[in-house]
Amino acid sequence: MRKVFTGLAGLLLLAVVTQFFLAAVGAFDTGPDDESFDIHRQLGYAIVPMALVLTLVGALARMPGRFVARAALVAGLAVLQGVIAMVADSTNDVVFGLHALNALAITGAVGALLRGSRSPAQPSASTPGAAAA
Repeated sequence: MRKVFTGLAGLLLLAVVTQFFLAAVGAFDTGPDDESFDIHRQLGYAIVPMALVLTLVGALARMPGRFVARAALVAGLAVLQGVIAMVADSTNDVVFGLHALNALAITGAVGALLRGSRSPAQPSASTPGAAAA
């Protein structure tokens, strides 16, 4: 089940990196803003359930709590992305800077999640047999 978790985390990271590409494509598109960012917006909405599924898989796989918590954090940050975008649409474009900063936080959280799930668990010094290894 750990491999499933790691695979899903990898897919989530791929989706997040793709978001940066789609945001750049939308920013430099000459068409109307609503059309330019449609694919970016749709993938953004898909990231929330992906992160929730990752959280559920982590819990069912009895992954360490830090993995489940970080996956839940990604889901929360992804929801915040949508809120920031809505607020920025109704106010001014300066708020979109927060959208980019939050995207960096999401990328870092997913990257750390993937990196941690790929490395084997490190035995602590209090674990019996850890000193013998």
